[in-house]
Amino acid sequence: METGSVKDKVVLVGVQLHGQPDAVVDEYLEELKFLAETAGAIVVKWFVQRLDSPNARSFIGQGKVAEIKQFIDSNGITIVVFDDELSSTQLRNLERELGIRVLDRTNLILDIFAQRAKTAYAKTQVELAQYQYLLPRLTRMWTHLERQRGGIGLRGPGETEIETDRRIIRDRIAKLKAELVKIDRQMATQRKNRGSLVRVSLVGYTNVGKSTIMNLLSKSDVFAEDKLFATLDTTVRKVVIDNLPLLLSDTVGFIRKLPHQLVESFKSTLDEVREADILLHVVDIAHPTFEEQLNVVSQTLHEIQADNKPILLVFNKIDAYQWVEKNEFDITPITKENFSLEELKRTWISKSNSPCVFISAKYRVNIDELRKSIYGLAAEIHRKRYPKDNFLY
Repeated sequence: METGSVKDKVVLVGVQLHGQPDAVVDEYLEELKFLAETAGAIVVKWFVQRLDSPNARSFIGQGKVAEIKQFIDSNGITIVVFDDELSSTQLRNLERELGIRVLDRTNLILDIFAQRAKTAYAKTQVELAQYQYLLPRLTRMWTHLERQRGGIGLRGPGETEIETDRRIIRDRIAKLKAELVKIDRQMATQRKNRGSLVRVSLVGYTNVGKSTIMNLLSKSDVFAEDKLFATLDTTVRKVVIDNLPLLLSDTVGFIRKLPHQLVESFKSTLDEVREADILLHVVDIAHPTFEEQLNVVSQTLHEIQADNKPILLVFNKIDAYQWVEKNEFDITPITKENFSLEELKRTWISKSNSPCVFISAKYRVNIDELRKSIYGLAAEIHRKRYPKDNFLY
């Protein structure tokens, strides 16, 4: 994050466990780089260490710590970010040995959420998650909370010395939870007051184009940006497809290793997903690890008990999909890396238990097909809900 007009210079650190392919580790660190850049940092370099298991004392070995320390001193690095959650002991030891701030993935994501939270509701949710993350790490964070400071990982709930007391923080957590319970009741009442229209919710990995699709379908101006977690607050719009009115909601994106503190504090936001009649699971088909992203979202939906309803897979960004054209003399084995878009379509249509549609929200390709697919699912629910209502036939 910028401090004044100066951006933090950051190095990233990842661990490659036994059996993990190099490409997977690189992709994880690319995502961490995107997170750091979204927070406002300049990523200078990343380091990877192969380990059978993380080091209990410092997560990585002492030789790698010394290598990173040398690079830090030579390049004016201000923050080190690890691609895993670190214990308070690991954080404390690493900061002492490296001589600069050390953040883990969870802290970085919480910092981005703190930047992105605009409404009082979102700010309360993020503040609760920050305090829940802070409490077990209070010893390490003591000096950070003595006075107000800026920078990645330091924005947030603790700003005065007295708030470093565990009892005070527990009291604050209790108060925030009480506030969220009150807000949750209000949100539940709002959802009930929307009537019995079919409710459709956009879900997916962060930065796959959900808000862009929301704007296309609802003709609204929901904030959309090529950054992670551009949307935190749930947005609901009334949409009419042909002669069928429905409610469309856009929700916070999921991500690999989504901090459990955020899942808990964003319970009411996720209720919008749980209570939807239909889910539009948006997938960035151009992303190298889109299948893993799809699985992350599916697993998260299962964890919040929201996977027991009709799901339409929306493969977005077909305009950005790259492949190698093959000819009759090409003997290169077909893998997912050199599938053509048409081959990928056939593969997913045949392997998926859910209906699929392939679109480009950016260039409005196949949007009519998307509307038709949504209409088919929503009309079926409407017919069951209102068997005497024949205006759809």
